[in-house]
Amino acid sequence: RLLNALELAVLSTPLEMDGERHVGLAAAEDSIRRRAVRYDKASDEHYDHASAFIKSMRGSDPDAALYWMAKMLEAGEDPRFVARRLLICASEDVGNADFRALLVANAAFEAVEKLGMPEARIPLAQAVTYVACAPKSNAAYLAVDAALAEVRSGKTREVPLHLRDATGDAKTRGHGVGYKYAHDFPGHWVGQQYMPDPVRFYEPTDQGDEKRLKERLEIPLGDGDHCP
Repeated sequence: RLLNALELAVLSTPLEMDGERHVGLAAAEDSIRRRAVRYDKASDEHYDHASAFIKSMRGSDPDAALYWMAKMLEAGEDPRFVARRLLICASEDVGNADFRALLVANAAFEAVEKLGMPEARIPLAQAVTYVACAPKSNAAYLAVDAALAEVRSGKTREVPLHLRDATGDAKTRGHGVGYKYAHDFPGHWVGQQYMPDPVRFYEPTDQGDEKRLKERLEIPLGDGDHCP
C-alpha cells in the first residue's frame, strides 16, 4: 500500500526546475488518502499525548481520552504502551472506588498482547471508556506512598512476637504466642495489634465501592472497638 501510494505521489508531482520531483506532505496525504499525524515518539509529543490521555481519564472525560488514544494509535504508537498507561490510571485514579476498573484494564492489556492492531483498539476502547466513567479515588495510591515514606524516614518497627511465623521450633522463642485467629471471633474480627505505634495510611473516600470499605472500618465490633 505504501509503495503504491509513493508511486502515485511521484507520478502526480511535476518536475521542478532542477529536474527533480519534490513530494510534499500534501501530496503524500492525498496519495495515501490518509492524514499525516504529527506525533514524534522520540520527542516531548510522546509524553504530552500520554499525559493528556491519562488526565482525560482521571477527569472522567471518555471522549477526550478516546481521542488522545486514537491519535497515538494512528501515529503508530505501541498499543502496549497505551495499555500500560491504562493500567496505571485504573489503579492510581480509580482504585477501590471501582475495583473492576483494574480487572477491565488488565483484560485489555492481555487482549492487546493476543490480538495486536488493529483489533486491539476495540478492547482498549472498552477499557478506556470504563476507566474514564468510573468513580475516582486515589486513596490507595496516597496510602502506599505514605507507608513507603514511613518505612524510609519514620520510626523503625520490628514484627511483634505474636505475628511472627510460628512453624518449626519458632514457638519455643515465643513466636505466635498470643495471636488471635480472627475467624474464631464474631464478625471474623478481633481487636489486636498488627503494627507497633500504628499509623493510619489508608483513608477511604466516599466514592463508589470505597464508601463500603470506609463504612466497614468504622463499624463498632465486639466490645465496641472499631476495625483498625
